[in-house]
Amino acid sequence: MGYGRAVTEAQHLPDHGPTPHPGAGPRPIPGQDPQFQRALTVFVIVAAFWTVRPLGLRGQGLVVTVLLLVNSVALAARHLPEDWIPPRLVLVWLTLGIVAAAALIGVSDTGSGYLFAYFLVGHIGVRLEPRQSLPLAALCSLLCGAVLYFRLGPGHNLLPWALGLTTGGPVLVGILNRSRRQAFVAAISAAESAERAARAEARTAVLTERSRIARDVHDVLAHSLAGINMQLELADALIDTGDLDRVREANQKAHSMVKESLKQAQWTVHALREDALPLVETLTAMLETSGHRDALTVAGTVREVPSRMTQNLLRIAQESLTNAARHAPGGEVRVELTFGAASTTLIVRNGPATRTVSTGAGSGMGLIGMRERVALMEGTITASPVTEGPDAGGWQVEAVIPG
Repeated sequence: MGYGRAVTEAQHLPDHGPTPHPGAGPRPIPGQDPQFQRALTVFVIVAAFWTVRPLGLRGQGLVVTVLLLVNSVALAARHLPEDWIPPRLVLVWLTLGIVAAAALIGVSDTGSGYLFAYFLVGHIGVRLEPRQSLPLAALCSLLCGAVLYFRLGPGHNLLPWALGLTTGGPVLVGILNRSRRQAFVAAISAAESAERAARAEARTAVLTERSRIARDVHDVLAHSLAGINMQLELADALIDTGDLDRVREANQKAHSMVKESLKQAQWTVHALREDALPLVETLTAMLETSGHRDALTVAGTVREVPSRMTQNLLRIAQESLTNAARHAPGGEVRVELTFGAASTTLIVRNGPATRTVSTGAGSGMGLIGMRERVALMEGTITASPVTEGPDAGGWQVEAVIPG
């Protein structure tokens, strides 16, 4: 996506993580509606109290009543949030529930108490790892089958002993539901991670765009306003000398710089809009308005380059020309633009100053901005004094950008 779009989208992104679902608790798992599960639990408990006999406060009736209450509590506890019960107690709770379910089958004469075993074992498959749930399911099958096979209570006529062995079967359904839940949670986690990564990418794009705008603002405002301010200060100082010709000259230079600043502002707007500018023509116009006619030499086969490369090369040239005017006023400037097979090279070289150099210091951000621009294009840049040839004592900037 483009930087402009990234900025727009990132402005609407909150700084915190993904917004949680309304209400507390985990997300519902497809096919495991909590309301439906609660309704099943209520049905099993109500059906047991309605059908299991005997119930009473003495003898066998008291034992059946107590086991029925224990089974009901053990089954209802499966709806408590998982973090409410410590992991060490989960195994104890479910093991005691299995024993109570087998005991209820043995002591009751009639009823649907055996349903507790089936539902508890199914929950064991969901709640525990297979290495724990499978042994517990096997224990439930053995206990229930043994109670019925060895006629350990009056309830041995309630069910065939072989059916008691099937009470461990629902653990497979529970394990399947556990796997589905883990896959669902993993998918949600992956989606949230992708969302966080997208937000981070958008923020990075915003910072990159801010750096780009900061460089363009510096190139246009810092240099242009500094030059205009120097000419106006010079004109102000010359007024006291009565040299009106030099005052007019300084004033005209200030007006010329204002016009140049307007052109540079237009270039900046084009750059921010990512409009394509003709590199050779724009560079030629830039040199002419800076007072350096016929200073451009083009080598290689001229071709259209990407708009980002054009923008960065123009900014580097602009920065170099401004520095030359500031630190080497009156010095000859030569610009070489070479279109190579795999790269485009821009060289800006100026000779030594022929007029008095202003003592005003620059912002120090010009060379940093040029290096940042070239780094974004995966190119290289060198800036060094010229030690040989007709431009000895001057300065040279050379930028090489792939493409």
